[in-house]
Amino acid sequence: MFHNLEASEEGDILFLHMSKDPIRAGEIVVFNVDGREIPIVHRVIKVHERQDTGEVDVLTKGDNNYGDDRLLYAQGQLWLQRHHIMGRAVGFLPYVGWVTIIMTEKPIIKYILIGALGLLVITSKD
Repeated sequence: MFHNLEASEEGDILFLHMSKDPIRAGEIVVFNVDGREIPIVHRVIKVHERQDTGEVDVLTKGDNNYGDDRLLYAQGQLWLQRHHIMGRAVGFLPYVGWVTIIMTEKPIIKYILIGALGLLVITSKD
């Protein structure tokens, strides 16, 4: 069910869901790493529950990567905790996010679109 989600690329919009349900190996999660601005979308490969606190530690890996994500985590960090995980990826829309990316990278496009919409409103009187 989730095998295509991690193959999402720049410009795809991901739908996230976060519930109190335990995170399971095989799920695709979106997580933040301390010191990195951009979230990462990878698959959970191991879940470790701490006996003393009941907290869950998670290890992730990119499907196309040889090793796990420990090299991507903050220095000395071996596991992700619940607060690192933004949500589970439950679906995506390909390419839809490109509109936002283009308008952010080329602000002139945003002004052209706003102007075109304004003209459309002005000229479309009944």
